[in-house]
Amino acid sequence: MQNILSNKGILSHGIQHLSAREASEALQEGAFLLDVREDFLTHMRTFAVENYIVCPLSTLDENIALLPKAKAIIVADATGLQSKVAVEKLMQMGFPAVANLAGGIMDWDRDGFPVNRNPVAELSGQCPCMLKPMNLMKETKLK
Repeated sequence: MQNILSNKGILSHGIQHLSAREASEALQEGAFLLDVREDFLTHMRTFAVENYIVCPLSTLDENIALLPKAKAIIVADATGLQSKVAVEKLMQMGFPAVANLAGGIMDWDRDGFPVNRNPVAELSGQCPCMLKPMNLMKETKLK
């Protein structure tokens, strides 16, 4: 198997880290995107790409045999931190082509790459203590 990830990104501490652009290119070349965010973090937005697998980090051990070992896998989370744990685990289990999406879905979205948004779960507010779902704010204003 040709490792389409080997000529992309930055290698740091044995882990290949890809930018959103590099990950998008790899996905177009046939890589899979593995989203390891827990369920409560995927309700607001998901990656809008083909070859997309959601497998929360907490269930990775029990589902690892279901992943496409013969394909390049880009692991993503919210910001690129927890996904490194999954990358290390996949590498230990013999997956030959694995990389981390640096910045996770936050950078992916910020850089303009496609995401599916859940309008019911979008947050709005001036500071984190005032964040509320957008639809709740609209309902509150109507009453």
